[in-house]
Amino acid sequence: MPRHAGRVPLPIMDRREFLKAAGATAIWLSLAGCGGGTASAERKPNIVLFMADDLGYETLGAYGGTSFSTPVLDGLATGGIRFDHCYSQVLCTPSRVEILTGLYNQRNYTAFGIMAPGQNTFAHVLADAGYATCIVGKWQLYGAANAPEDLQGTGTLPDAAGFDEHCLWQVTGRGSRYLDPEITQNGEILPDTGGEFGPDVFAAYATDFIARQGERPFLLYYPMVLPHAPFTETPNHPDWPTKPGNDPALFGGMVSYIDEIVGRIVAALDDNGVRNDTLVLFTGDNGTDSRITSVVGGTPVTGGKSTTTDTGTHVPLIVNWPGTVPAGRATDDLVDFSDVLPTMAALAGIEPPSGLDGRSFAPRLLGTGGPAREWVFVYHDPERLGPTDPIYFARDRRWKLYGDGNLYDVPADALEANPVPPGASPEADEARTRLQAVLDSLL
Repeated sequence: MPRHAGRVPLPIMDRREFLKAAGATAIWLSLAGCGGGTASAERKPNIVLFMADDLGYETLGAYGGTSFSTPVLDGLATGGIRFDHCYSQVLCTPSRVEILTGLYNQRNYTAFGIMAPGQNTFAHVLADAGYATCIVGKWQLYGAANAPEDLQGTGTLPDAAGFDEHCLWQVTGRGSRYLDPEITQNGEILPDTGGEFGPDVFAAYATDFIARQGERPFLLYYPMVLPHAPFTETPNHPDWPTKPGNDPALFGGMVSYIDEIVGRIVAALDDNGVRNDTLVLFTGDNGTDSRITSVVGGTPVTGGKSTTTDTGTHVPLIVNWPGTVPAGRATDDLVDFSDVLPTMAALAGIEPPSGLDGRSFAPRLLGTGGPAREWVFVYHDPERLGPTDPIYFARDRRWKLYGDGNLYDVPADALEANPVPPGASPEADEARTRLQAVLDSLL
């Protein structure tokens, strides 16, 4: 029995009242740096991590995208740091396992929809340092009812992953994530969510969690259900509410709703006087759905979810912390998802667990220098327990070397149609040797 099973869920009317509390004025005051109090040198920073579901870098205005409206996220990027080379895993579960644990997938990924029991997560690390910890949004790490029978219930529940509180889709059941959602809140399935929109329920719980913390530092992790298919109307659509129709033309409205929800939660930080005490990070768990084409700088970019190409793993990373993280910066520093846990630990003044694959990028956020990553690593094993061989690569900003020996010049060949043969150029050969040494060290 989860330790929070006896907690009384928020009444539905209360959740809806929370949704009305965060107005547009508060959102824009927050992005402009108004209000929110003054950061305290004695206080450990609050941490809010958003991770959208199936959202590549090309979808956001901050990265040059012109197809969708993302003013809140663009404002966070303008007021903070935009990382132009952040890399996820190929699919959602592997990304979630890596970002939570700071370990590459060949070390702890067992099956899709599962996080093996006993993993040490960033929630454990921060909870041990006195943080209140909460997760809202998508779980998909326990082996819900839709998983193969032999995997059901073999993963990890949110409380065992270090979260004091949760409000989540796909814990033990599946159901809808959007209209009339099936949501587990602190171990109990909410009894009446008819007519509600799942992302609104998660956002309401998140803003309430923020309001309840007072002086205690907190971690809020929001792995979103948006904008994953089925493509659906949001409450801002004139046809709402209707059952999801899976029309890709609705994707833009879903991206806009992500932006709006981020704005609500940032506004809640302001409303509770903790904006300047809070590190906000935004990323995506993998590339965009292949049915979606976005325009970046006049060039069409088709989503690459589930592929190992650049559009399958190149995701946004926006970091904002008023008064602490310098504003108006973009960086070419390499980041992968294993880096998130040690970065959180460093910013909270905590010694990270030993044996992590990630490295902290906190010095880059604080402007204190230090060496940046020279490579990132992706290990993709879609059938970990089956016959399919894993696909893996190491890459820098330009060169990408697979385990099968294929080398690609990514800026010149984004779809990886033409592997660069050995001896093609001294520069390519140097990259091959350097990246092969990385692969050899990890496998």
